[in-house]
Amino acid sequence: MRTPRNPMLASLVGLTGNARAAIWTEPMWGLSMALVLPYASVFMLALGVPDEQIGLVATVGTVSQVGFGLLGGVITDKLGRRATTAVFDIVAWSIPCLIWAFAQNFWWFLVAAVVNGAWQVTQNSWDCLLVEDADRAEIPRLYSLVKVAGDCSAIFAPIAALLVAQYGLEPAVRILYLNAAVIMTGKVALLYRWSTETRTGRLRLEQTRGVSTWRLLAQYRGVLGLILRSRGTLFSLALSAVVAAVTLVNGTFWQVAVNQRLGVADALLPFFPLVRSVLSVVLFFTVIPRLTHVLNLRRPTLWGFVVYLAGQLLLVAIPAGGDGPTASTYVLLGVCLLLDAFGAGILFMLTESLVALHVDRDERSRVMAIQRTCVMLVVAPFGWISGWLSGMDRAWPFVLTSGLLVLGLVLAARFWVTTHHEEMAAATDAP
Repeated sequence: MRTPRNPMLASLVGLTGNARAAIWTEPMWGLSMALVLPYASVFMLALGVPDEQIGLVATVGTVSQVGFGLLGGVITDKLGRRATTAVFDIVAWSIPCLIWAFAQNFWWFLVAAVVNGAWQVTQNSWDCLLVEDADRAEIPRLYSLVKVAGDCSAIFAPIAALLVAQYGLEPAVRILYLNAAVIMTGKVALLYRWSTETRTGRLRLEQTRGVSTWRLLAQYRGVLGLILRSRGTLFSLALSAVVAAVTLVNGTFWQVAVNQRLGVADALLPFFPLVRSVLSVVLFFTVIPRLTHVLNLRRPTLWGFVVYLAGQLLLVAIPAGGDGPTASTYVLLGVCLLLDAFGAGILFMLTESLVALHVDRDERSRVMAIQRTCVMLVVAPFGWISGWLSGMDRAWPFVLTSGLLVLGLVLAARFWVTTHHEEMAAATDAP
């Protein structure tokens, strides 16, 4: 079969093994969680949960992720990458979706957020399943395909809009959460059926057989030393924390700001992630591969921070008219979506790739577990802080994200650490 000239298409066609299973099941996210996430915060507002408590739910959820993230490496090694992903995807998504579907007040959302924190375990195991048997040079491209698969899921957004228009916000969102519980359970079953345990996973299963969980946790001290001695790991950790904090604030309050500050109707909310995702897919198949197909990933990372920052500042600058959104409001929001699609997309791919490229290959699950725990510890306060800011002015959370992106830009510009992949590529090209 003729190989496509586009590098992204070539990677997609050439997927094998666990990478194929993980990426080809990812669009099922679009028929489940992606349908309901645009309404999550607005749904809480409709049930009488104020901005401050929405932010508190986000912070508690992040703290829960810290605990699960710390255990994630041990669980992944003890159960294996494949089994861990299956079990904890059910715990982290299917069960909370049922709680959200029947939620009545703040306490339901708080409990669901705590249970949903288990997704940090499966994030660890799923990442290992994705990349452990893959060629290191292909890792950035794999994360690009993951982002594209997630973005393609947004094409189903009009389903949510039709439900909201037909039944109203609250009943429609409850239906969407029930649907998400069913579809996510199916996604888990398909991924388990099509995947196999990785080589490193089989080795760690043997090494941890008969070893207690407490003893494995105690061994984290040695793994922590690996992290502290690696400038590259610390650098990628810092960038991941910045991007994760911005993602948390945007995921919680972007829709609230558009709906409550700019007056965009409820039924239109799913179309914003849809447009952002379509733009992201186009960019990943055109501009982004040209920028990231280089020896050094520093320049595309800087571009990502600059463009994402421009999108956040523009959102703050859009005037809030008392008579509702005007044509210019939608035009400016469209520009915001374009900037966010590029900035958030390329930064997601690059920060995930940098973590995977800098990590110790034989200790991937435990190193990544500690990394994710540290990231969540840093990110945790930003849910409450952004909720407090939103309670005063719904534009202020995005002043906060703008400051965070400036910090990320400075880190990438001043403290860049070359990856092993870049070093090997440079050595190969040297005369």
